[in-house]
Amino acid sequence: MSDLAAVVTAALARSILPSVIARGAAGIRVIAVGNDGVITLEADGSPGAVLPILGRIEAQIRAAVPAVTAVRLAGADPAPQPPEAGDLRGAAQRVLDAEVNPSIAAHRGHVTVVSADDGWVRIRLEGGCQGCSLAEVTIRQGIEPLLRARLPGVTGLTDATDHEAGTDPFFSPEKR
Repeated sequence: MSDLAAVVTAALARSILPSVIARGAAGIRVIAVGNDGVITLEADGSPGAVLPILGRIEAQIRAAVPAVTAVRLAGADPAPQPPEAGDLRGAAQRVLDAEVNPSIAAHRGHVTVVSADDGWVRIRLEGGCQGCSLAEVTIRQGIEPLLRARLPGVTGLTDATDHEAGTDPFFSPEKR
């Protein structure tokens, strides 16, 4: 292991690894160090758990190790292709079905794309996510960053859920 890889590994263990594990990945490690200071990381378990916080991971590593110029995640598409015109809704639903819905199914939840126009994707949270007190956190810190990373045509995300009508939220407002 190179000196730079060792320093980055120490920074990962010190301040980043607990966040990665809390998000559902078993761990994260350095797999390559470029001469230009580009570090490539690999997540054990689900890269989808790391992708939404990759920007924060990079900022922390670059602050701790100034020789690092960029951080990449192995397995993540470095240059996602925009969906075909008019297919943003379908592309967003495919990402949700592959990377979000399997995770939130444990909370009896499901996310459906209602519409997609001009880069804005409207979603509806269903099941245990409808009325959940952590729904906004799930959307802003999980779903939106993932969709923006996977689909460069996504500008933002809006929630079209009628949360007041939720009959069985996973985390009810009383549990806050």
